[in-house]
Amino acid sequence: MTTTNNQQLQEINAVTLKKWLDKKEALLIDVREPSEFAGEHIPGAKLMSLSQFDSSMIPQNTNQKIVLQCQSGKRSAQAAQKMFDRGFREVFHLQGGLPTWKAAGYATQVNRNAPISMFRQVQIVAGSLVFLGTCLGVLVSPWFLIISGFVGAGLVFAGITNTCAMAMLLAKLPYNQRAVNAGDMVL
Repeated sequence: MTTTNNQQLQEINAVTLKKWLDKKEALLIDVREPSEFAGEHIPGAKLMSLSQFDSSMIPQNTNQKIVLQCQSGKRSAQAAQKMFDRGFREVFHLQGGLPTWKAAGYATQVNRNAPISMFRQVQIVAGSLVFLGTCLGVLVSPWFLIISGFVGAGLVFAGITNTCAMAMLLAKLPYNQRAVNAGDMVL
């Protein structure tokens, strides 16, 4: 649990979240990107991706607990900070994100026609760039090896900081901005 000036970000486990959702005591907000949400999400979750997160759209005066959820917990913590900056006093987030929910044996809503996961897209693009840079470096000019080095450095940076610039860029592509049902958005 993180606490700052009467503001609390509390981690909850999947069992607690499931109880709250069943009793309609929680508003679950998924802060992943639309393509991730379209592929798989917790039933009843509302989408407000971190890249377009606007805490003013979240009702403050409600008897429901606000629970944020993402893939691992990092993006939900960043969204929570935006909510604290806006005056929210108590925010919860699902410890371990979606994998924790699934590990507890709870159902998810899956769309087999959704774009492939962002992680796989990053792997495909990064691998292709490294392969291309290496081939061009061997066949054309050693200067093309800079491409492979740049991608490698970017992956190291992504691993250290737990942020991925390539994923952020890929998320903006049209096929990753797949329409989400209006009922799935926080209004």
